[in-house]
Amino acid sequence: MGQGRMADYSEFASARAGHLYRSACLLTAGDTHLAEDLVQETLGRVYVRWGRIARVGNPAAYAQTVLTRAFLAHQRRRSSTERSTAVFPDLPGGGDGDPSLRLTLLDALARLPAKDRAVIVLRYWEDRSVEETADVMNASSAAVRTRCVRALGRLRELLGEDLGEYARS
Repeated sequence: MGQGRMADYSEFASARAGHLYRSACLLTAGDTHLAEDLVQETLGRVYVRWGRIARVGNPAAYAQTVLTRAFLAHQRRRSSTERSTAVFPDLPGGGDGDPSLRLTLLDALARLPAKDRAVIVLRYWEDRSVEETADVMNASSAAVRTRCVRALGRLRELLGEDLGEYARS
């Protein structure tokens, strides 16, 4: 990779790493260590294809797609000996919002299946369209809509009917 492309990639990685990390934390329901691994894997894959990605024109969307697919692949290959923990580590960033609310939302996300969690993060955190979400997840638009409805229904069961309280915070 030439010096110009290397500088472009370094600038991109520096600018997007924080956003990718926040998305990865939501996908992993607060598992910061796995989130860091997913971001590192994503940036590595983007680096390998940087010449082609930079010419296409939207490397941020490509990186988000790689992150989501890396998460889903990790969930598929996860060893049967691995167990999730109910204890959340302290998250960096301290005073942003209500910590108990954050833990409640992360706990609710953790109770969703991986694909449902991915749909919620892509549609409502990343604010992607149904078609974009379907493309990222290698699914049909109808499957994404169905999964979205079911995932939101499950969140309503877990959080109670008044989701507006969580959205305002």
